[in-house]
Amino acid sequence: MIKLKGIKKDFSKDPIDFKKIRKEDIHHPKSRLFKNRQVSNFKISNTLITEITRGKPSNSLLIFIHGGAFISGPSKHHWDTIQEITNKTNHTIWMCDYPKAPENKISEISKNIDFVYNTALKKYQAKHIILLGDSVGGTLITALTQRLIKSNIELPYKIILVSPVMDATMSNPQINTIDKIDPMLSKNGVLSAKKMCAENNDLKNEKISPINGTFDNFPNTILFLAEKDIMYPDQKLAVKKLISAKVNIDVITGKNMPHIWPFLPIMNEAKTALKEIISRLNN
Repeated sequence: MIKLKGIKKDFSKDPIDFKKIRKEDIHHPKSRLFKNRQVSNFKISNTLITEITRGKPSNSLLIFIHGGAFISGPSKHHWDTIQEITNKTNHTIWMCDYPKAPENKISEISKNIDFVYNTALKKYQAKHIILLGDSVGGTLITALTQRLIKSNIELPYKIILVSPVMDATMSNPQINTIDKIDPMLSKNGVLSAKKMCAENNDLKNEKISPINGTFDNFPNTILFLAEKDIMYPDQKLAVKKLISAKVNIDVITGKNMPHIWPFLPIMNEAKTALKEIISRLNN
């Protein structure tokens, strides 16, 4: 199905055609997805927040930061994932539709993520906040956590990273090997998108390449990785850093799975992985 949709072809272009990819964006969910739920929208800085609750106040907040190579999103699979999480947990959910590249660079995007988290801290205790993000959503969560630690700001209870992008330089030589079997992403397009987002073409900056930052004092971190994902080599390096920093981590690796597999439709492996995510949210 991934091959039929031509996602790999779109992510093989340099420069990447971000306008074409954005045609899949859904900024407001269809009402049928969240029947018997309270859905509201508000802005924090330049980020559109869609808040979804089960109808009664919750003291726990899930901040969902979607992927999309910094150039697009959220997409249908993000809203479908949130629907399932809403049905199976009691968390209030904030979907963060943040500014995108190339109109906005990583510094502006990062400021927006900071504003979102700081606003959340005014309404919720840090111990009742969980961050969940896929792909560059995982990048933004990892980099945010590094900034929070540097600034001595209270950390979320846990972070869940699904196929996070750890190094925007895409310079790991193992990527070229996996590129041949990755059914979804290609180095050319991903690197093009990162260059659109980078400040002064600095792909090594920790905001866009958190692998270059420290992982000391990270909260409980759960990672869902995939073997057929060009991001996998850098994710393994990040895991080594997390282990070295003595962080409490859990790593779930999808054998022969593609990028962001827990959020993909139809696959039994994806359904099992999403159930695992929901289990971690409920614990």
